Amino acid sequence: MLDRFQNYILKNNLCLKTDKILLGVSGGIDSIIMFHLFRMSGYHFAIAHCNFQLRDRESDEDEEFVKNLAENFNIPFFNTRFNTKSIATEEGISIQMAARDLRYEWFVEIRKSKGFEYIAIAHNSDDQIETFFINLARGTGIKGLTGIKNKSGKIIRPLLFASRKEIQEFATQNNFLFREDSSNSSKKYARNLIRHDIIPSLEKINPNFRQVMIENIQHLKETEQIFNMDILDKYKSVVSKINETILLNINELKKLDPIESYLHEFLNPYGFSHSQIIDIVSTFDNSAGKQFISPTHRLIKDRENFILEEILAHTEKVFYINEDIAILEYPIHLRVEKIQMDDHFTIEKNITIGQFDSDKITFPLTIRKWQKGDYFMPLGMKNLKKVSDFFIDQKLSLSEKENTWILESGNKIVWIIGLRPDERFKITPQTKHILKIYLR
Repeated sequence: MLDRFQNYILKNNLCLKTDKILLGVSGGIDSIIMFHLFRMSGYHFAIAHCNFQLRDRESDEDEEFVKNLAENFNIPFFNTRFNTKSIATEEGISIQMAARDLRYEWFVEIRKSKGFEYIAIAHNSDDQIETFFINLARGTGIKGLTGIKNKSGKIIRPLLFASRKEIQEFATQNNFLFREDSSNSSKKYARNLIRHDIIPSLEKINPNFRQVMIENIQHLKETEQIFNMDILDKYKSVVSKINETILLNINELKKLDPIESYLHEFLNPYGFSHSQIIDIVSTFDNSAGKQFISPTHRLIKDRENFILEEILAHTEKVFYINEDIAILEYPIHLRVEKIQMDDHFTIEKNITIGQFDSDKITFPLTIRKWQKGDYFMPLGMKNLKKVSDFFIDQKLSLSEKENTWILESGNKIVWIIGLRPDERFKITPQTKHILKIYLR
């Protein structure tokens, strides 16, 4: 195992022996074996541990275990705690997604502030197979079927060469202690369902199924390389650039088959969705002037070309509404009113009036233009939605998008002014104080 570990790092150019590596160590068997392999190989590294506080005392015991491991081997140790359930609820995302985002954001922060070259994550080859099936079930292209990359920017995964069984055998042979995560047995998570039910069922058809899948994923990676080379070749025949403007020649596009797949690869990096690609193809023989808008770019149909331009970032300032302000004259006219909840209050069904639970609001409120990456939870929904996707659903024109203002409390959108309030600030039977904002 040790030789294979060192050869895998060398062969795939994951890192140098002189690099400082930050290891994400949960206390589970995979990350513990990764720790010992780095230690036995003589690398310079430190440990980073996140306590997501999801399993009560068990989470605290994991943290204590990893801390003691670091102390026993005199390894630098970083740790943090997250109130993951609350954060997931606030953001309207799953606990698993919240934990993943929190972990990676913190790892990146430590890497940059402490001068580490790479962050090492202990995914193994079984994780690779499980990810394939997760992506397959959700719907994906060839890229999503190529599994987990062993190196992605500053993230390295030096255990992808080893199966879970091989890791367990190595731990037993060397009497390495590790923590068992009780949630790994729960089938309420998609990955565990695939791990405990789907893959064992497929192994009944082919006992060598796991090895076959690893080979399949490698074939798909090689196929993706060929695919990308062809895409690049066709891209060069279709696309030209004048200053910052990109031109896609319509006659050259018509020669491609399947056209929608090629155009998807050309335009997906600029934020255009699959449904937009279908609409774009349908305009090939139409007159000029049709526009398609992504969160960052606009595509305009001309006579011979599609013209792709970046939508310039808004330069408007951020404006504030303090708690004592009753009327805002600029940049838009708003009237602010605070009232007490009583039995006579009724919610007005008027999109020009924002009505919110005042106790959920933090002043000062801010008013700004929307930005790429903005999310909110539209009234009546339970999940976050990209503001850009909401604009598409509302069929707003480019000028309408550019003239829409956002009302924020803290870092959360309260109201896309004049269009839709956020579910998280709505008035409920428990509301005691109401904030009404009138758009005029």
